[in-house]
Amino acid sequence: MQAGLLGGAAIAGGLPQAMATENPTGSQGRPLRILVLGGTGFIGPHMVREALRRGHDVSLFNRGRSNDELFPDLETYIGDRDNKLDALKGQEWDAVIDNSGYVPRHVADSARLLADAAGHYLFISTISVYESFAVANDEDSPLGTMPDESVEEVTGETYGPMKALCEQRVADEFGADRLTVLRPTYICGPGDHTDRYTYWPVRTLRGGDMLWPGSASDPIQIIDVRDLAMFTIDCLENKVFGTYNTVTAPNEFSMGDLLEDCAAVTAAAMSPVWVDNAFVSAHDLGGELPIWAAPDGDSARVALVSGARAYARGLRNRPTRETARDTVSWWKTLPAERTASLQAGLSQEREKELLTMWRKQANPG
Repeated sequence: MQAGLLGGAAIAGGLPQAMATENPTGSQGRPLRILVLGGTGFIGPHMVREALRRGHDVSLFNRGRSNDELFPDLETYIGDRDNKLDALKGQEWDAVIDNSGYVPRHVADSARLLADAAGHYLFISTISVYESFAVANDEDSPLGTMPDESVEEVTGETYGPMKALCEQRVADEFGADRLTVLRPTYICGPGDHTDRYTYWPVRTLRGGDMLWPGSASDPIQIIDVRDLAMFTIDCLENKVFGTYNTVTAPNEFSMGDLLEDCAAVTAAAMSPVWVDNAFVSAHDLGGELPIWAAPDGDSARVALVSGARAYARGLRNRPTRETARDTVSWWKTLPAERTASLQAGLSQEREKELLTMWRKQANPG
């Protein structure tokens, strides 16, 4: 799996209000007591806000080192997932949201401690757990493995297999009847510090000739962070257990659609320059162009992951243009030091160099 799916981000700036839902309480008819392991990064605040909006009682567990001003009114247990979980002992919750688990040992420790303290554990995993993307995966597809399961360094190569091990560690403690595993694809929207999706609308906003890889028909998949948050709380309220890919539907979103969204919400004078797969491969651009993958080779079907099981349980994806519009609006609120450079995608110098090479190749005379 491409290293570009590596997750995690820091929240920055205001967040648009979540969409409404019809179920403000848990299935037992009262607000849920929810513990969030993390809660102040990228996806955590959206989940916390959605749970609070529905009237639930939320508490946090984190190190208290970043964005602690986001929820000063919430009870926060200070600790560390690396052997510093004592603050959680002796407490009880209806449900746990674990969106900060990457190291199997850490996840095993928290699940073991909370197995008798909570009735429901929801773990945010990733589609990177799948063994191969030469095939279109569903939730029953083979998962990736690693020869040494004691490795704890998260890299592009270990990220997926480590997340798969994390899923198993939680299952060992909670069992299938109390566990929900969500496997998102690229998470995007307001607050994303990785800039993997953000690169495309923000680069469009800058205007001029812009390099676009492959063809307009190449499929891609995303999940808006707010839709992921809504489905997360839905699963807790309705006791939805099992494993679910959280993605946009296969073959319903393409690079051409992304281009149209970016152009529409920015109204920028940008001219797309499509470069073919041979050029992308020759210049080893796969790792520099987030979200897109060449429609051949080992990652040919990375954007064809089935989300049918999640749709059947209520996952809804907002229009992709709304995601683009809100991402651009959020970006414009950020301080200059944050927007000075993007964390993903091509630098201006690199893109200019590539476009020059592409034109020479296309017009050798």
